[in-house]
Amino acid sequence: MQTPKLPKFFIVDDDPFCRMRYSQHLKNLGFKDNILFDNGLDCINKLNLQPDIIFLDYDMRPYNGLEVIEKINRLNPDIYLILISGQRDMQIAINALKSGAFDYVIKGEDDLDKISSSLQKMFSKTKHLTRLSEVN
Repeated sequence: MQTPKLPKFFIVDDDPFCRMRYSQHLKNLGFKDNILFDNGLDCINKLNLQPDIIFLDYDMRPYNGLEVIEKINRLNPDIYLILISGQRDMQIAINALKSGAFDYVIKGEDDLDKISSSLQKMFSKTKHLTRLSEVN
């Protein structure tokens, strides 16, 4: 039986404000192991650091978030992927979920609450990751 552990996060967004905002939100929730990237290629090249959860922006170069999701799923389908985007196009959300994303969060006023909600759903579905409150 695996011992529950706090997850390691990758945050991938070409907007430095968003990267820092999401990282700070995770730290406020008690998750300190966050690695930030400004593009999907660097993220893919560092998968050897074994992230558990990756937040991906949609609109990036050289690969967009959907392309990164597909590449990561081929390399390690056990990583939870959450696409976070300013795109309100439902087709992008549908494609993200079909490509293997766990959730799709639209950037905006309540995105931090939606991230927290998505993490709660994720933690309820898995036994090898845990919330901070369950470690102590």
